[in-house]
Amino acid sequence: MPTQTIGAYEAKTHLPQFLRQVQAGQTFDISVRGVTVARLVPVQAPEKQRSQAVAQMREFTRQQHASGAGTGVDLAALIAEGRA
Repeated sequence: MPTQTIGAYEAKTHLPQFLRQVQAGQTFDISVRGVTVARLVPVQAPEKQRSQAVAQMREFTRQQHASGAGTGVDLAALIAEGRA
């Protein structure tokens, strides 16, 4: 089943309906003003979904590393400021 994107208001309004669909294996991305902020997934996700999520995380990490994201960030300073 492909992931379906729904708005936060729609998710709140129809939560019981979406939970029944999640129990059947459906996955939903929840967005706020067009930006995905959460994912509603079955607790016992099938192995295919797990391996797909791992592949997506690895690709995201690779892209972040390749783009230099976080380069020059002083983590110790962020921790001292209470930001990390």
